[in-house]
Amino acid sequence: MTAEEFWKSWLAFGLLSGPGLLGFLSIAYSQYLRRCHLQAMKEAMKNSRYICIWGTNLGKRGWIWSLLEMAKISQMITMPRSSLQVGELDPDDLENFPTHLKRLLKINSVILVGGATWFVIVVVLLKFK
Repeated sequence: MTAEEFWKSWLAFGLLSGPGLLGFLSIAYSQYLRRCHLQAMKEAMKNSRYICIWGTNLGKRGWIWSLLEMAKISQMITMPRSSLQVGELDPDDLENFPTHLKRLLKINSVILVGGATWFVIVVVLLKFK
């Protein structure tokens, strides 16, 4: 479908390596959020069921679990509909959540969704190679 010389170019290298770089960026950014802002997030969500259940263990179970916890908290704040329906998130906590933390979590969500979308695009392009 595409010319053979395209797959030997720097553009193809950048296209194929982008999702991996975004993955490393996501890991680093999630660890930054956990290390510097997790306590403030737990304080801002103190009435939420998720924090009441897992609050004492958040950030203490290793770095892999920390990645999953930050992804979960990002989802709860940036896309709160399902968390509100299930009862994990208190509506007052969502309304009073600090805007600077909400902005940081939106950045985390954009990195995660952007990396996944880019990865799907690369897979589709490789199928048509």
